[in-house]
Amino acid sequence: MPTIPAEQLQEFATALLAAGGATEEESRRVGPSLVDANLRGYESHGVMRIPYYLGATKSGECTSGAELTILKESATHVTADANWGFGQVQAGRMLERLAEKARSNGMAIGTIIHCGHSGRLGEYCEKAAAEGLVSMMMVNSHGAAARVAPPGGRAPRLSTNPLAIGVPNGDEPLILDFSTSATAEGKVRVKKIAGEKAPEGWLLDSEGRPTTDPNDLYADPPGSILPMGGAQAYKGFGLSLMIEILTGALSGGVVARQPFYPKKGNCVFLMLLDPEAFGGASHFQTEVANLAEYIRSCPRIDEGQKIILPGDPERSVLADRAANGIFLDDENWAALCRLADELSVAIPTP
Repeated sequence: MPTIPAEQLQEFATALLAAGGATEEESRRVGPSLVDANLRGYESHGVMRIPYYLGATKSGECTSGAELTILKESATHVTADANWGFGQVQAGRMLERLAEKARSNGMAIGTIIHCGHSGRLGEYCEKAAAEGLVSMMMVNSHGAAARVAPPGGRAPRLSTNPLAIGVPNGDEPLILDFSTSATAEGKVRVKKIAGEKAPEGWLLDSEGRPTTDPNDLYADPPGSILPMGGAQAYKGFGLSLMIEILTGALSGGVVARQPFYPKKGNCVFLMLLDPEAFGGASHFQTEVANLAEYIRSCPRIDEGQKIILPGDPERSVLADRAANGIFLDDENWAALCRLADELSVAIPTP
């Protein structure tokens, strides 16, 4: 597996996007965002997405240079149309707009329709936490894909519908970021491209039988990803169902249906809260810090095992990869190199 320094990979990602039709603003927002996902262990939302993004731009599924059109707005809310622009750009613009409102009015909620793939949701929550704001973000697939079957079902009905919640906590913000399925679809895609088997407990084939072959998810008829929760999967699927409603129905966008919506992307729900407007920022900071320390002080079953809070795994991976570089599997690296050859972009030496 090739290993590449983060700065070098970021330059490569930015150059690929620019050569493939993204604007300078888009390239400089999206490239670092993808590498940031790799740095934190989210290969499914990292640079492996570049061929898909540029293919979507070429086919018209994604629109370079799109504006964020404001449909409705008040002191505490925004509804917008992303016009199929790059998700990291459009959702980033929404975050900035809402942050101003939250600082002025204590809270702000925004929804977006027709948004390209938004990337790793935890990134937006990290940025909000850095500004002292509590955040909640969720997306659906804009009715364009179904990957998860309901418990007892053998045909997919919902997308993986991720949720992220961020809480400021000094230099260790609490960032909860997960798909409401057993795994993110992108992780299955990584395994498929790499020619590897998926772990047990991720997938069912089209007959509802457990499988470790990632190709089964993309077969005709397709397989499905199991809901989050194991024996309590109905809870994970129920959470996913509510996310589908808050993103697709509330925004004026599209919920899961047949036939699929003709373009793949996200309907987005994003909420920001300023603790100062509620119990006070100082009180909030003290209580969160005390709670985190109280939980970390829990007696352990195994003294060699750490108590892990949301955000800890990402910080651990970040420290390692920032120092030692980002590794990519051979097949995903080869796909990027083929794209670089097509676009006449210099390939960094691993």
